[in-house]
Amino acid sequence: MYKVSNYKVNNVDELISFMKRYPLAFISGIDLNGNFVGTHIPLAVEKRGGQLFLVGHMMKQTDHYQAMKNNTKVFTVFNGPNGYISASWGTNKSKGSTWNYMTTHINGNISFFEGERLISLMRNFTLEHENNDQNSPTIFDNLPKSYKDKLMPHIIGFEIKIEKIEGVFKLSQDVNEETYTNILNELNKKGSMDKLLGDEMKNRREKLFS
Repeated sequence: MYKVSNYKVNNVDELISFMKRYPLAFISGIDLNGNFVGTHIPLAVEKRGGQLFLVGHMMKQTDHYQAMKNNTKVFTVFNGPNGYISASWGTNKSKGSTWNYMTTHINGNISFFEGERLISLMRNFTLEHENNDQNSPTIFDNLPKSYKDKLMPHIIGFEIKIEKIEGVFKLSQDVNEETYTNILNELNKKGSMDKLLGDEMKNRREKLFS
């Protein structure tokens, strides 16, 4: 991880908020033969008794499940919006361009569960992502029983007990206010992910230049 002090995020609550905004994470591990495995899975963040956990579910018939049930040490990465930052947007154009990004790296141990706890996970997860709409046909409780009976034996729930968490938000914290404004304007013009990156920077502008 790129550990320049200006970019490091030491506030755990800020990292939790970031992970909740961008829940799709990359989880990697190593199987018993030393081969790397990995997968992308949306995760929930839970705090219990001062301990942080990441919670999700995966298919059983996958290489990453087979590896992680035998080697429980996993490495998880959350990424936010990112984009190219041209030096031509700044007041000093005689320097290299760069790339802004947001990321959180987590070391932890994974454990698995099924039964009522998995059902509760699926119920809460689908409800949250359907904006707590109890009438949505795709929340867990509203899915056909035949569908759930067919699906549930093939998935397994898991939690990752977080042992170490580090965050880096590289968002042009080291430029002057005029350059920062120019960057925001250019990112907004480009739209899409660049605009999301600009929105993240805009939310931090007052704190940087107050």
